[in-house]
Amino acid sequence: MIRAKKLQHLTSSIFTEMANHKHRLIAQGRDIIDLGIGSPDLPPPPHVMEALKNSVMQQNVYGYAHQQGFPTLRQAFADWFKARFNGVELDPVTEVLTLMGSQDGLAHLPLALLDPGDVAFVPDPSYPVFASGIHLASAEVAPLPLLAENGFLPDFDSLDPETVKKAKMMILNYPGNPVPAVADEAFYKRAIDFCRENEIVLVHDLAYSELTFDDYRPMSILEIPGAKDVAVEFHSLSKSYSMAGCRIGFIAGNQEAVEALSRLKSNIDYGVFGSVQHAATAALQGDQSYTRQMSAVYQERRDILIDGLRELGWAIEKPKATMFIWAKLPFDMPSMEFALRLVEEAGVVVIPGEAFGQHGHGYVRIALVQPAERLRETVRRIAESGILNKKPIA
Repeated sequence: MIRAKKLQHLTSSIFTEMANHKHRLIAQGRDIIDLGIGSPDLPPPPHVMEALKNSVMQQNVYGYAHQQGFPTLRQAFADWFKARFNGVELDPVTEVLTLMGSQDGLAHLPLALLDPGDVAFVPDPSYPVFASGIHLASAEVAPLPLLAENGFLPDFDSLDPETVKKAKMMILNYPGNPVPAVADEAFYKRAIDFCRENEIVLVHDLAYSELTFDDYRPMSILEIPGAKDVAVEFHSLSKSYSMAGCRIGFIAGNQEAVEALSRLKSNIDYGVFGSVQHAATAALQGDQSYTRQMSAVYQERRDILIDGLRELGWAIEKPKATMFIWAKLPFDMPSMEFALRLVEEAGVVVIPGEAFGQHGHGYVRIALVQPAERLRETVRRIAESGILNKKPIA
């Protein structure tokens, strides 16, 4: 079978390799703690599950759903957005589009906005779908290095001027995945000005707006005056309300970009299952205390794991948001080698940093998707394995 050349850029080899090691060890009777994939392990709010249950019993929800999303759902999102982000107004008809999860939109938006040969700036390291969507559009990926010395924020002044001239899109992600860094208003203003000056569409992924710690509350890039001139923002109920399997999210912002994605999707799929849209409406309109309760659970997990690893000599900065820890290895060892040793010797799965880009070398991503006791067990296993005292293989 002949495959399109663009598929050579799409790889999940490291994720697959780690999964294969996990399943092989499980087949041998080993107990494996999987801190690899960031899939929420908590249930949604009870009223959301109740709305979903009630809806699936209605006979009229099993037809094709409107591709743009129920008007009531888009209005609910616009109302939630206004309440959450300092009164920002969104037109639910022209500035909001319902998606089958934010990943759906992130993968398809480049197809709607980029032509073959166009350039898009993508953070390095970053969530793999950022680059995948650009490759599928036969466009070129230009890395935005995220370095610790810059607070994992891109340095716009260091970008190659010729590459900037060709760029049509830039993707940002704060709080981020895999790097749970955060950005402030000054950075967003700089990013918007840069993109406006260079006629670049700014795409911001804010999937972790509600999973935050220590009283930190991230802002939306759309709070910056004039942001809608150049920017769109993705939101997801996957992490905010533990609805990852429901596949429901939104794009909001610049009308032309939203319309372009809507036109593309109207030609390739239908809308989200109606019952899921009813559940999402309940989530957005209902009691919002769930997000604080959920964040408290993840914050406890963060503290258990990081405090425990610090006692072992592995110093890791505590993130302000997301369900991930971006951990620099405490010694000079390839992160793939470390991850393989960790699963073999301690029975703990993490993802090597190079799965997310060149600048991920020397780091591992750890997902806080296990209960507190399993994370305490993780610390015990790492201590007992002695892996932090071992040298890399020559």
